[in-house]
Amino acid sequence: MEGEKNKVMIEYLLKNNYINEKIAEAMEKMKREYFIEEPFKDSSYIDLPLPIGFGQTISAPSIVGIMLRELDVEEGMKILEIGTGSGWQTALLSELVGKNGKVYSIERIRELAEKTKKRLIELDIKNVEIIIGDGTEGFEKEAPFDRIIVSASSPEIPKPLIDQLKTNGKMLIPVGISYWQDLILVEKDEKGDVRTKAILPVMFVPLVGRFGYPENKKYE
Repeated sequence: MEGEKNKVMIEYLLKNNYINEKIAEAMEKMKREYFIEEPFKDSSYIDLPLPIGFGQTISAPSIVGIMLRELDVEEGMKILEIGTGSGWQTALLSELVGKNGKVYSIERIRELAEKTKKRLIELDIKNVEIIIGDGTEGFEKEAPFDRIIVSASSPEIPKPLIDQLKTNGKMLIPVGISYWQDLILVEKDEKGDVRTKAILPVMFVPLVGRFGYPENKKYE
């Protein structure tokens, strides 16, 4: 039954152009229900964000789909994800980059990170490394990255993330200082020049860290 609900969700996302076939295949394998705990499992395939504990959420399927579509991930790429959460987007990225690719995912909340590590082990996902730390500082040890995806909103684009993006690389990040933010596509050309483009309005939890918001940030 849950498999059927997943198929219906994927068909809805495809019909509305939120995802492409490649992302659909990843979602068929990495079902959203795996990454949601009771009492919210029954809502796994509704197009809504859901609580995952510690004041965090798993994004709505349409938003995850749009972000992955705009990120334009290819096999073999090295990805930096800021905000591991429950790991659904992480697992989808793992599928998209394939065995020759690698996903580095930073989560500042230790309990979430440890829980997601166990979940990915259970799913036999081996091309992901989860780091507990400040995502606004990026992960200089493994930079530069082909793609960077940020799952929390920042008042501005953190400079370390721009610095750690490869030439001809892309980054997606929600930017804004109110309840609603703009999902920004950042592209760095072969000369290192950066251009940005607003994709759509979104609503994400604050990006906490040195180059983001302080702890316990409250929106105006």
